[in-house]
Amino acid sequence: MKKMVIRGGRQLSGEVTIGGAKNSTVALIPAAILADTPVRLDSVPDILDVHNLMIILESMNVHSTFKDGVMEIDPTNIIESALPSRAIKSLRASYYFMGALLGRFKRATVSFPGGDNIGSRPIDQHIKGFKALGATVNEKNDSVYITTDTHELHGAHIFLDVVSVGATINVILAAVKAHGQTTIENAAREPEIIDLVSFLNSLGAKIRGAGTDVIRIEGVDSLRSNATHTIIPDRIEAGTYLSLAASVGDGIQINNIIPEHLESFNSKLLELGVDLQVGDDSIYVPKTKNLHPIEIKTNPFPGFATDLQQPITPALMKADGSSVIIDSIYPKRIKHISQLQKMGANVRVENDIIIVDHTDELHGATVEAGEIRAGAALMIAGLMANGTTIIQKAENILRGYDRIVYKLKQLGADIKIVSDETEKVK
Repeated sequence: MKKMVIRGGRQLSGEVTIGGAKNSTVALIPAAILADTPVRLDSVPDILDVHNLMIILESMNVHSTFKDGVMEIDPTNIIESALPSRAIKSLRASYYFMGALLGRFKRATVSFPGGDNIGSRPIDQHIKGFKALGATVNEKNDSVYITTDTHELHGAHIFLDVVSVGATINVILAAVKAHGQTTIENAAREPEIIDLVSFLNSLGAKIRGAGTDVIRIEGVDSLRSNATHTIIPDRIEAGTYLSLAASVGDGIQINNIIPEHLESFNSKLLELGVDLQVGDDSIYVPKTKNLHPIEIKTNPFPGFATDLQQPITPALMKADGSSVIIDSIYPKRIKHISQLQKMGANVRVENDIIIVDHTDELHGATVEAGEIRAGAALMIAGLMANGTTIIQKAENILRGYDRIVYKLKQLGADIKIVSDETEKVK
């Protein structure tokens, strides 16, 4: 286990460059096994989830390399094999191998995924989609067994009962090589889905409608790569640094972003009283003052992202009144609240509604990162706090943020990662 040690109370300044989108990457890597040729991805974030996905690829005899943001994946000698349960259970997005394996082999066996525990996240819509394509799905002994009687999948009309990014992606992966046309209605519209479809289409897939709520897929027989795919910038990482800049910044510029992907988030920062100087692919945030309370409600894209309700919480503590956060997607995403209270934060939860009151001062404490975005909130709070903050289970932060310690040090933070076993700085 690792701990993040932060000596807070100093203002941060400078520039930070955003990496490739985690939520794209964890779909693109499983998608690569659908190709009949090697695949090359650029702007891959250096996060633990990527390294765990490489372990899963290796178990299928899929060779991969990763250096300086470039990943090469060669699925030409792929074999069907049991996937390593430890790696599968370490990240939620491992469930994309269900759709990818089903698309490649017309069958799949995958352990139930792990990842962040942020409340109920069922896979019933994924299963509904697989069944519509002609698969049989059985759940037994913490695994999902997906088979086809005829060793083929057929196009189908699928209406998702709820807007689900995961189900939308998994159905796309399964349907891209199915016979005939598949239509997904009530599809998720996230930029990461557009990125995935852009990648698949570059391989020869025939997919239309990504970014709308209706996606149409005409099945193809083969997918072949002839170019490098550059992953879009991570809007959640960008939003986290924007929150950090509003909370503890003395002039921070965030580079390599797509402002259009952050419109709902930025509108709330402006309402809060944060000065945003938006460029074509960057945003500069000067030192903030005189912040005002706001109300936030999360919604599917293009609404306010659930992944950003926790990172923005420390900035709300600086407002001159009570702010309210309602997470309509994951109401139980509140692991950060009790930990922030240990640091002196005036925050509480009432009937799944987060209430953030003005907090004059935070103090260092030992807290626990229960999941990625909760960890990000605690990290920002630790940078604001007087004294030393120790964040246990720091792996959860490292799972989702590209070279986070290096980037924060570049802004002037006093921060390090320490191993429980050796107490040696990594």
